[in-house]
Amino acid sequence: MEVAEGRGAYQTARKAVLSMKPEEIVRAVTASNLRGFGGAGFPTGKKWGFLPKDSKKPVYLVINADEGEPGTFKDRYIMERDPHLLIEGIITSAFAIGSHKAYVYIRGEYVQPFKRLQTAVDEAYQKGYLGKRIFGSSYDLDLVVHRGAGAYICGEETALLESLEGKRGLPRLKPPFPAVVGLFGCPTIINNVETLSCVPFIVKNGPEWFAGLGSPGNGGTHLFSVSGHVKKPGVYELPMGTLLREIIYRHAGGVPGDRRLKAVIPGGISAKILTAEEIDVKMDYEGLRDAGTMLGSAGVIVMDETTCMVKALYTACKFFAHESCGQCSPCREGTGWAFKIVKRIYGGQGSVRDLDTLLAIAKGMEGRTICVFADAAAWPIQSYIEKFRVEFEEYIKKRER
Repeated sequence: MEVAEGRGAYQTARKAVLSMKPEEIVRAVTASNLRGFGGAGFPTGKKWGFLPKDSKKPVYLVINADEGEPGTFKDRYIMERDPHLLIEGIITSAFAIGSHKAYVYIRGEYVQPFKRLQTAVDEAYQKGYLGKRIFGSSYDLDLVVHRGAGAYICGEETALLESLEGKRGLPRLKPPFPAVVGLFGCPTIINNVETLSCVPFIVKNGPEWFAGLGSPGNGGTHLFSVSGHVKKPGVYELPMGTLLREIIYRHAGGVPGDRRLKAVIPGGISAKILTAEEIDVKMDYEGLRDAGTMLGSAGVIVMDETTCMVKALYTACKFFAHESCGQCSPCREGTGWAFKIVKRIYGGQGSVRDLDTLLAIAKGMEGRTICVFADAAAWPIQSYIEKFRVEFEEYIKKRER
């Protein structure tokens, strides 16, 4: 706490609670073009505006710290290395939306981040920054850190709410949306760790400053998790709209051993893959959408020429088959069926016809379930086979002989 306060921590939250009106903060966040950094990219201020104005029920703020997307490890850095920044963002945001109870739902496997965040929360309570009459004001806020049990599906916001209520983490039908009927049936805002960590900077420096850091409609900077075949894997904070090529070759040092780049996943394992010829693309929501993929969680996974795309798809399909919650039959049956076929291909027992079967399965999964898990499982199948079909066919034929 002493180190954090020495760097100015909680001054912005103090200013917000003592001298700003909640609607001022909401307007600033809206004008900043802050998007949700959990994957969907929905405008944060607009989401806050969906809360009913006349509800007599309590309003909850829920922070999604599940971060189960393979290739993504940015929220972990915030919780491990600057947890007080997140808490300050929570205080400021909770005050803005009229919430007096906030929950951080953290991934069960994140033991070290949990310990550090919980320690920071305890320190904030001791200083009077959480609890009753924070900063000497009339505003009360309690913050609970809740550990999940290791289910990828609980990163989906409504499954997260079900888990937080003590039930099995199954996604809910929408509408109603959480802003109207959320945690315990009350109005609820769910935001990602990185998203709320940006709020203090917006309040301190102004929405125009934040919006100017990024690209049109995509305010601020983003934490990009870069892994795979690069010389300098890690987390890089860069302006929204930075070219993917720049991230790989300038910041992450390029491909080791001067090997050729083969493919890149730009937004976590769910995102459709890009070939080496497609990396001159802006890393923001619109840029990647126009390229036929998505920014998602900004988990950049780099693959060089030594990568076997059949094995890569095998790994992805195995993950999705294991993590499907099983609530919707297209997802439950589709992920398992696809994995069995890819496993057979990878083991040398496949046929070229299997590729068309996989594409048909993916098409039958996409857009037909309660949440987008089935879509996320279908997209790697579609993009890997469509962009590297020759390699898949050669792999199959080589083993047929």
